[in-house]
Amino acid sequence: MRSKQVPSVSVTYAQNGSSTKANELGMRPMQERAFEKRGEQYLLIKSPPASGKSRALMFIALDKIHNQGLRQAIIVVPEKTIGSSFADEPLSQFGFWADWSVAPKWNLCNSPGTDGGKVNSVGAFLESADRVLVCTHATFRFAVDKFGIDAFDDRLIAVDEFHHVSANPDNKLGTHLGAFIARDRVHIVAMTGSYFRGDAEAVLAPSDEARFETVTYTYYEQLNGYTYLKALDIGYFFYTGSYVDDLLKVLDPLEKTILHIPNVNSRESTKDKHREVEHIIDALGDWQGTDPATGFQLVKRPDGRVLRIADLVDDDGPKRDRVSTALKDPAQKSNRDHVDLIIALGMAKEGFDWIWCEHALTVGYRASLTEIVQIIGRATRDAPGKARARFTNLIAEPDASEGAVTEAVNDTLKAIAASLLMEQVLAPRFEFKPKAPTNTAEPGFDYGEGGYEPSKCNVGFNEESGTFQIEIKGLAEPRSLEATRICQQDLNEVITAFVQDKTTIERGLFDQELVPEELTQVRMGKIIKDKYPELDEHDQEAVRQHAIAALNLTQKAKETLLGRDPETSSNMALIDGVRKFAMDVRELDIDLIDRINPFSEAYSILAKTMSEASLKEVAAIITAKKISMTPEEARDLARRALKFKQERGRLPLLTSQDAWERRMAEGVAFLARMKAKAANG
Repeated sequence: MRSKQVPSVSVTYAQNGSSTKANELGMRPMQERAFEKRGEQYLLIKSPPASGKSRALMFIALDKIHNQGLRQAIIVVPEKTIGSSFADEPLSQFGFWADWSVAPKWNLCNSPGTDGGKVNSVGAFLESADRVLVCTHATFRFAVDKFGIDAFDDRLIAVDEFHHVSANPDNKLGTHLGAFIARDRVHIVAMTGSYFRGDAEAVLAPSDEARFETVTYTYYEQLNGYTYLKALDIGYFFYTGSYVDDLLKVLDPLEKTILHIPNVNSRESTKDKHREVEHIIDALGDWQGTDPATGFQLVKRPDGRVLRIADLVDDDGPKRDRVSTALKDPAQKSNRDHVDLIIALGMAKEGFDWIWCEHALTVGYRASLTEIVQIIGRATRDAPGKARARFTNLIAEPDASEGAVTEAVNDTLKAIAASLLMEQVLAPRFEFKPKAPTNTAEPGFDYGEGGYEPSKCNVGFNEESGTFQIEIKGLAEPRSLEATRICQQDLNEVITAFVQDKTTIERGLFDQELVPEELTQVRMGKIIKDKYPELDEHDQEAVRQHAIAALNLTQKAKETLLGRDPETSSNMALIDGVRKFAMDVRELDIDLIDRINPFSEAYSILAKTMSEASLKEVAAIITAKKISMTPEEARDLARRALKFKQERGRLPLLTSQDAWERRMAEGVAFLARMKAKAANG
């Protein structure tokens, strides 16, 4: 096997301890922020793993029941294992005025039986005087089907891992929530670490989403406020051959690791998951047997150290249950030596809590970007002695001789999209402003080692809040409250839709004739229109500019700070890179930002890490199915051509030396040909 490491994106944090400190009520910063909005009927909490969403919900639910007149709280989780996150908590010991308690019979995630049988328990709970019930998404869906929407009036419905919801009519949970909102007789608290879906479907209909007050706590705020974890690296490898042949090139036995092997239906899988696990164990050392108490596999390393390996791939129910139970043993939570490596396939992702995990290692592209975010979250817990954590994705290099080369290309594109998204998620928040006629330094912003220079002050950074303030000439400001909210809180969701768009990433990486504005203006513009049809044209353009600025500044930061050398890119710090790029450019303007291909850095990485033959094969596949222009794109180009005419007094020219002007002219010509063809019809 040959493996090549794609340079990691490394984000370094201040370790100021703020995100783990509690106030007088026992609330950490995110929980305090959420509790301030406890009176909202519809509340959306967007916060990363390990930030305390479960406990935030406890504080809010207790207040709604005791002080806001609601009768009961129903906590809905995607799978049974996550139900333990809402177990009893003695909150009063830490300063709160009540404790959180769930009667054992009402935590349906712990009770035996099928979802169908548990539905009757939901009915009994609704008739009881008890306050809190915990159940799975499936149980809740069946209960709503059986008892109707109105049976849940005057209750709090809290939905954990809210990205499982979809506005698609086929999504039953989404349909039920839409009906609850339409009836307007319940309170809803939605919680998620990734407010987007892997299938690019909208989580909520725009009209329903507008009803929610949002609490946002960023990855940067969370990790910057840790006590121990200093840096997080995101990287991926291309390999040829079988991944199990040389796994130790990326798996360090000294690191606490969760290894997710590939789905048995994927290209990376050998189709025998049990043999894969055996091969991994053999590569790590000599098998010494099984620990009778935990079911962990014991493997002796050449240096004499014995690794404790939890195998969650085993199909033997009792064996796997014993291992799973041992991993959740509360008495072992603080024991770093309890387990060294967890091998999983479908488990140990969403909601799985192992604070000692230093490396989330995933083979093959997973089901979606949301799954990648969840897996990365397994490594982002703060723990003593854990200064660095990383996520690595092993991707099979496309092979031109394989019949499944198109599938391989798709996996490669998805891996790149996941990397681009995580770079954005991990970066500080961007706050863009139009360039003012005269610059004045703002309190609380550090303008770098060189101090404040009015002639080139485009950027400031507030480390405490994790916010970049950047001035951009010609930037459109949002006018409506909704557009302002999107620019302040939802840029990552917009960028997610952009990098998930297959045509966008294909052309951005492999179309040598691409004019960047076709992506930054036309393609991103279309995504904004589709995602926010209720916004007027000005606000759609404002959102587009803010989103593309956030994406391209992050990408240029990589190039500016470290160039294109994969050997040094593993040390990249995004914050320094953004500051350096913005300060090096004497005057940032939106036209300059629009002329940056968001995928140019990703392509330069591919060119250095994939074989030349594979890269050419991928480019040929993309080129073969390229469509020169669609009527929709032509109309958008023609609209931009009219704006060009308003600014310059003439239409774009097909003979122009400027590629973007030529492309706009081609759009006008395309529409003219369509019109002539229709007239001659």
